[in-house]
Amino acid sequence: MAGLGGGGWGGYYDDDDWDLSAEQLDQIERDAIRQLAERKASSSAASTAPVPAPALGAVSPLPSRATAPAAAASSPLGGNHPAARASLEARFGKVEALSPMRNAVNNSQGSAPKVSVHLFLHSSGVIAAKFPYHQLLVDACRKIPKASWNAKERIWMFPPSSLSIAEEVLDSVHGLAVEVRKLDPLVQRALVAALASKDLRGFYDRIPPEVESKLMPFQREGIRFVLQHGGRALIADEMGLGKTLQAIAVASCLHDAWPVLVIAPSSLRLQWASMIQSWLNIPMEDILVVLPQTGGSHKAGFRLVYSNTKGDFRLDGVFNVISYDVVPKIQSTLLDLDFKIVIADESHFLKNGQAKRTIASLPVLQKAQYVILLSGTPALSRPIELFTQLQALYPTVYKNVSEYGNRYCKGGFFGVYQGASNHEELHNLMKATVMIRRLKKDVLSQLPVKRRQQIFLDLSEKDVKYVRALFHELETLKIKIESADSKEMIDSLKFTQKNLITKLYTDSATAKIPAVLDFLGTVIEADCKFLIFAHHQNMVEAIEQYLLKKKVKCIKIDGQTPVTTRQTLVTDFQNKDDIRAAVLSIRAGGYGLTLTAASTVIFAELSWTPGDIIQAEDRAHRIGQVSSVNIYYLLSNDTIDDLMWDAVQGKLENLGQMLDGQENTLDVSQIDSRPSPSKQQKTLDGFLKRCSTSTEGQPSTKHPRF
Repeated sequence: MAGLGGGGWGGYYDDDDWDLSAEQLDQIERDAIRQLAERKASSSAASTAPVPAPALGAVSPLPSRATAPAAAASSPLGGNHPAARASLEARFGKVEALSPMRNAVNNSQGSAPKVSVHLFLHSSGVIAAKFPYHQLLVDACRKIPKASWNAKERIWMFPPSSLSIAEEVLDSVHGLAVEVRKLDPLVQRALVAALASKDLRGFYDRIPPEVESKLMPFQREGIRFVLQHGGRALIADEMGLGKTLQAIAVASCLHDAWPVLVIAPSSLRLQWASMIQSWLNIPMEDILVVLPQTGGSHKAGFRLVYSNTKGDFRLDGVFNVISYDVVPKIQSTLLDLDFKIVIADESHFLKNGQAKRTIASLPVLQKAQYVILLSGTPALSRPIELFTQLQALYPTVYKNVSEYGNRYCKGGFFGVYQGASNHEELHNLMKATVMIRRLKKDVLSQLPVKRRQQIFLDLSEKDVKYVRALFHELETLKIKIESADSKEMIDSLKFTQKNLITKLYTDSATAKIPAVLDFLGTVIEADCKFLIFAHHQNMVEAIEQYLLKKKVKCIKIDGQTPVTTRQTLVTDFQNKDDIRAAVLSIRAGGYGLTLTAASTVIFAELSWTPGDIIQAEDRAHRIGQVSSVNIYYLLSNDTIDDLMWDAVQGKLENLGQMLDGQENTLDVSQIDSRPSPSKQQKTLDGFLKRCSTSTEGQPSTKHPRF
C-alpha cells in the first residue's frame, strides 16, 4: 500500500482465560445473560408473565466466535461455576441484560437500538473501530475488506484503503441505529493524499552498492519509507543517526530527476558539499555552493557562486547547496529553474510561518516533485511549528492554519494556537503519512560505540585574512631557513618560526569564533546535552557567553576553575536535565571527569597533542554511557587546522579509529589495552619539521582526499 505506514493489523483471539475453549466461553456468556435476565424479570413487579431469554448477543462486548445454539442450552460448566463468573467479570465487566418489556416498548414504537461506533487512527497507521458489542455490528465489520479483530485492545482494525467501504457498511446496518463518529476531515484528506502517492520502493536498488553496503538497517528502513511515500517525507531521526546520508541515498534512487537543490543552515553548506562528494563520488566541479560573499577561507575545490554578486547567477550544478537566508534573495531564480528534488536540512528552520525564509522557501518546496525534510527536533509538543513543514509536503491537505490550529493547537497560554490538543492523533497521522522518527535508544544495537565526523566551517574574508598573512610569513621563514648558511642563523629562524606558529594557533581560534557559534546554533536546536571543547580562553568565553545569550544553561570548566568546585559542576551536569551544555578547555576538562549524561561531543579547536583529544572524547565515552557517542570536529581551511589535522588524524588512525567522516566501530578495549597516548605524542617540533620540509606552496587542506 503506497504512502502509508506499515500495518500489522492481523486479528487474534485471547482464549487463555481459565483454559476454556472458545465454544465454552461463548456458552458461559449466553448462560449468564439468560440467568441475569430471568432474575431481573422475576423481581420486577411490572411483569408476571414467564420471561423468555433475550436475543443472543444483545449486550456482549466481544464478537461471537460461533453460531449460537438454542437459548436453553446449558453451560458445560454451569452458570454458577466460579470459573464462569470470574472469567466473565475479568473479560467483560458487569453485564446488563435488556428488559424484555423495554425491548417490547422499543419495538412497539418502531425505534431500533442505538449504538455508537468510534473510528480513529491507530498508532500502527491503520483505522480502528471501537463500539459496545452487538452481533449486527460484528457481522458488518466482517464485510470490511482486510478487517480483523484485535482481542487485546478490543477493537476492529482495517487499512485506510478500506475506510470508505467501512463507513458505507456501518451506516447501513439494518435493524440498528448506528451513530458513526468519523475521522476528522483533515485526517481523512491526509490519508487519501498518502494513499494516492506513488510507491517508489522499486527504485531502492539504484543506490550505489558501495553506499548501500555501509548503511545501517534503520537507515535502509528510512530510505524505503521516503520512497514508499512518493519521495515526499520528513526524516525526524535524533541527531547523530545519519539523516544526511539517508537523504543522499534517496536522491541517488531518483537519479532521473536530477539536478538536486539542497537548502541547509549556513554553517552546514560545506559539510553537505563534502558529504555528497564523499558518498556519491561526484566530481567537485558538479557540486555548486552558494555563499554570501567572495573571499574567506579556502572552499576545498567546490564550485562557488556568491549571492552578493550583481545580476542573476546560474545554479547549474548537479547538486546545488544554498542556505535558508539566501532563498528570499533568489526565490524567482529557484522557481524558474524548477528543481524536481529538494532537500531541506534542519527543516525546523521553517517553523515560523511569518519569517521571510519560510515565506520564500515554501513555494520552492511545494513545486518540487520530491521533497525530503530533515529535522532531529520535529516539535511534536508544539504542533503549530509543524504546520509549515506539513504544508511543504502536502500543500493540498494542509491548506488552512485555522483548521489545523483548532484541531491540534488548542490550550496554549501565550497566544492563539500555541497549545497542543489531539496530540496522539497528530502523532499517529504523521507517522502514517509523512514522518519516520527513531531515537538513539531505539537503534542502539545497530550503532558503533563512537562515531566521528568532520564539520567544515566557512570563514569570512575579514576573519581569515590575518591568519592568511601569518601563513605567508611562515612560507617566507621556511625559505630563509633553507637558505641559511650557519647553525646560529638556522636556530634563530626556527625560534622565530615557533613563535609565529603559536601566534597562528591563537589567531586561528579568534578567526573561527563566528563560524563555531553559527554551528552551535544548530546544535542548540537539536535540544540535546553536549560537551564542547576548546583550547584558547577567548574561544571558551565566547562559547559560554553565546550559550547564556541563547538562554542555554551550562557549566564551564577551564584552567581557572577551582579544583574544589569541579566535582560539584560535574554532578550538576550529570543530574540536572535543564543544564544542557558543558564548556570545557581541552586540558582542564579533558582529564578525570565523568560526563556521560551527554552523548554529543564537539571540538571547536584541535590540540597539539592528539592524546589530549582522546582523553577529552572519553569524558563521555566511558563506563556509565548508555548511548552511542557522536563526535564532531569543527575544522576550517586556511587556519592552523591545516597543519594540525594530518597529525591528529594519523595518531588516531594508529589507535584503530577513523577520522575521515566514516563510521567505524571502536571498542573501548582498543584504547585501554594500549600505552597511554600522552607517552607517544607528536610534538610541536614535529609540526615544524613537516612544515619546513613541505614542498607545497599552500598549506595542506584537511578536506578528505577522494
